[in-house]
Amino acid sequence: MSLIEVGKTNQVPPGVMKLFQVEGKKILVVNVEGKIYAINGVCTHLGGDLSKGQLEGKIITCPKHGARFDVTTGESVSGPKMAFLQFKTKNETIYGVKIEGESIKIDMP
Repeated sequence: MSLIEVGKTNQVPPGVMKLFQVEGKKILVVNVEGKIYAINGVCTHLGGDLSKGQLEGKIITCPKHGARFDVTTGESVSGPKMAFLQFKTKNETIYGVKIEGESIKIDMP
């Protein structure tokens, strides 16, 4: 595993999320109440861009079909909704985060 610097802490203040490209992957960095987390930036359902979703506390909602994920654990909180149907979806991959000074570093496998 290797730590890769993706940005600075001032780029992701509390309540904000920012998408970074890291080794060809879209990684969404999210600040929840002053703690920074990193989660896969693409929805596990049909590839929606989570950076365009809505963040409420620690829950992000995919803008494509409404799947919801806990950004602190990657857990799928609720699956996507289409018409009157709700489906299950896989959990998101999360990445370790290390803050060194003002640098945000992501632990990439």
